[in-house]
Amino acid sequence: MTLFDIFCIVDWFLFIVMSLTVLYLGIFSIASLFKRHSDMPKSKHENRFIVLITSYNSGKSLERTVKSILGQSYPQRLFDVTVIAEKENEMTTFHLAQEPVTLLTPNFDKYARTKSLQLAINNLPQFKIYDVVVLLEAGDMVDTEFLYQMNDAYEAAGTKAIQAHKLSLNRDTTAARLESVFEEINNSIFRRGHITLGLSAAMSSSGMCYDFTWFKQQMEKAKISWEDKELEALLARQFIYVDYFDDILVYNEKARKADDFNRQHSSWIRSQAFTILRNIRFLPTALLNRHYNLVDKLLQWLLIPRMVLMSVIIIMCIITPIIYFTIALKWWALFAIVLFIFALATPNYLVDDKWDSTFFKMPFIMLHNLLKRFKLGRQIEEKINLKK
Repeated sequence: MTLFDIFCIVDWFLFIVMSLTVLYLGIFSIASLFKRHSDMPKSKHENRFIVLITSYNSGKSLERTVKSILGQSYPQRLFDVTVIAEKENEMTTFHLAQEPVTLLTPNFDKYARTKSLQLAINNLPQFKIYDVVVLLEAGDMVDTEFLYQMNDAYEAAGTKAIQAHKLSLNRDTTAARLESVFEEINNSIFRRGHITLGLSAAMSSSGMCYDFTWFKQQMEKAKISWEDKELEALLARQFIYVDYFDDILVYNEKARKADDFNRQHSSWIRSQAFTILRNIRFLPTALLNRHYNLVDKLLQWLLIPRMVLMSVIIIMCIITPIIYFTIALKWWALFAIVLFIFALATPNYLVDDKWDSTFFKMPFIMLHNLLKRFKLGRQIEEKINLKK
């Protein structure tokens, strides 16, 4: 077998794997064009909320989030706020202590959001009864009608879990713009597209609300660091539908540096890999029982991450013409299809004069991550202006 034959085998293997991921993204991207929810009816019943805000060394971002949730028009007697502030500076802690919130300041050996949420649940007053729990993170901002909207959605959906629409507060650097685009692509494909076809929406780490009793029971048993993935798997296995409401907005502060962007995405990839390893054993049973929601979740976690997908396709588009021109044609076609799918899934407000350059710089952000321990990583960052 020649080197060319080996290259062709690798080429076709990569192309098939990438094409399957693109096919999945394409189906739900098209489905996302058809909005499922109409205007929510106003609920006559007002639930009692507990809002849990987690933070790790966030400073002013945490303070802004707390002020945002305290400014709700929802009756103050019907919601409480617990802030779990780990490794915060004394000034931030002092300011938060002046607010009408329950402030917890743990000092775990290693930060794990699961531990923070468990601590908050265990420290809730026993004499208070809550109906719904809302999860937020430092850096999240919400409108004054947020809890009213969550209450209406919770009553209208009739399910134990709801995901709000997360979108970016800032798009001032390449990393922030790229994460903003990916966030909205996630909203379109993995949330709006899914509920349009009757499947559960994907969950995020914040902007979620759960039935309080269910959440408390599951968190008491949670053991892994990525509680959002564990809860998503539990919801799927328990046949609980996750609804998504496009009009309930949670504004989230995005990472401004390439290093922070790569660190976040590396963590998400690890959590996804860990989740699929823990749950892949349920696939045969789910197929036999036609449990399509769980099958879809497992397929979703097996997908090639979009950063890797785009980088591989771009690299193959560059390499293959050098080796044999006709091999490149299928990669160029796949690249065009991916761009079309992402364009369908991206809201118009994000398509500005920096749209093209943002995607062009994406492979370089990954390359910068691999070489960041060397001077070459800094040179790449300066060369292509990742900070702008």
